[in-house]
Amino acid sequence: MGRQQDTYHHPRCTAGRFRRRRAVAARAIAPWAAVLAVLAAGCAAGPDYAPAEIAAPEAWHGQLEVGLTPRAADPDRLAHWWEALGDPVLPDLISRAVAENLDLRQAQARVLEARARRGVARSGWFPTLQADVSAGRSGAGVSTGGSVTRTLYAAGFDARWELDLFGGVRRADEAARAQEEASIEDLHDVLVSLTAEVALNYVELRAFESRLAIVQASVAAQRDTYDLARWRRDAGLATDLDVERARSSLAQSQAQIPTLRTGRAQAANRLAVLLGRPPGAPDVAMSGAGPIPAPPPEVAVGIPADALQRRPDVRRAERRLAAQTAQVGVAASGRWPAPALTGSIGLEAANPARLVTDAVRTFAVGAGIPWTLFDGGRLRQGVAVQDALREQALVAYQAAVLAALADVEDALAAYAGEQARRAALAEAVGAAERAADLAREQYAAGLADNLAVLDAQRSLLSLQDQMVVSEGGAVSALIRLYKALGGGWSPLPPQGGSGMAG
Repeated sequence: MGRQQDTYHHPRCTAGRFRRRRAVAARAIAPWAAVLAVLAAGCAAGPDYAPAEIAAPEAWHGQLEVGLTPRAADPDRLAHWWEALGDPVLPDLISRAVAENLDLRQAQARVLEARARRGVARSGWFPTLQADVSAGRSGAGVSTGGSVTRTLYAAGFDARWELDLFGGVRRADEAARAQEEASIEDLHDVLVSLTAEVALNYVELRAFESRLAIVQASVAAQRDTYDLARWRRDAGLATDLDVERARSSLAQSQAQIPTLRTGRAQAANRLAVLLGRPPGAPDVAMSGAGPIPAPPPEVAVGIPADALQRRPDVRRAERRLAAQTAQVGVAASGRWPAPALTGSIGLEAANPARLVTDAVRTFAVGAGIPWTLFDGGRLRQGVAVQDALREQALVAYQAAVLAALADVEDALAAYAGEQARRAALAEAVGAAERAADLAREQYAAGLADNLAVLDAQRSLLSLQDQMVVSEGGAVSALIRLYKALGGGWSPLPPQGGSGMAG
């Protein structure tokens, strides 16, 4: 009876043998697994990343004037730089843009994608487990001319654990983490651009409103001059030439009004799109004209090293360099063996109900070390490809640094130059206003012809328009300076948040 039980695999005997064999296999493989795990923990192919050394100037090249100071900017104030303009409408517009802008929502989705990709990379640290349930029917002919058929049901688990002996998984995790951080910096860069674009379009809209108001006031003054010319002609004190000159000047000023209205509408449409709204949306249009925001009396710009540490595009380029350095290690690890442990546990029975009671149990445990010995140089060239990409990333990082320094220098020069231009125009506007008043008084008294009046009025209108354009240009230059300094974003909370300064 005992031999028959061995022959027909009595369930209890089979289970006992299964456990004994499994224990023997585990004891045989465990030391090797421990050794491989220790080796894997201390070895990683490819170069270790070290941040590139970039020598930043100690100070800005241009001389700091008109309120610019090398004092380090407060990070929170720089993150909310628009509050320094003191405008009551702009902060609300920026908050709405941060909440609804479509480009920003795309950048947020890219951060989520990068985090998911890092999760995929980290999964390489763990074994793979698979379950399988199957049923099969087989048959065979016999010498009597009939056939014998058999149905077999099976269920089992397969496991595979590839040991990261040469750090391929570790490098892949490093690359994925750096890419995630680069996507976060990309989100910050979108925030910097978005807040600046909202403010620039808002300032442009306000400038068009101010220019429109100046032209309309000038039209009213020139209409009075035209009426005066007609009265003097009717009284025999002037000629038709004086009347036609006045009418021509009036019509020229009136012709500017449609152009300015078009510019204002286009600025409002751009602003609506930035806020995630269709052009012409009533909740975006400004209710009534407002003044152009005024620059603060002092602007802290810090030193070049501060700007480089703050700029999201520079930070993003550095993170991409780190990711590409890790990719060199991923490619290099493919040239070395990839030891793996495998195992399976299975159940087989002729009846599915018996799979959990008296099924035949099977198991297998093994280890393998696949190693590509010859592939025509494919793996070696793959490492060369990644190394060349790393060199490209390094050059891109160096270019981003130079571009960032140039952006700040340009913005500093533009802001200082526009402030000086605005001061000179303010003096010119004052003189033109006095000249226009004197010319009109002399013309009314018959001491001058209307040509002097018309010239004075045209000059005043031109200077007033230039003055408004300069005021808007000075604020726009300051906004571009804040953008060049990397203002408009706050650091992301760990594993969450938006990093949005609005």
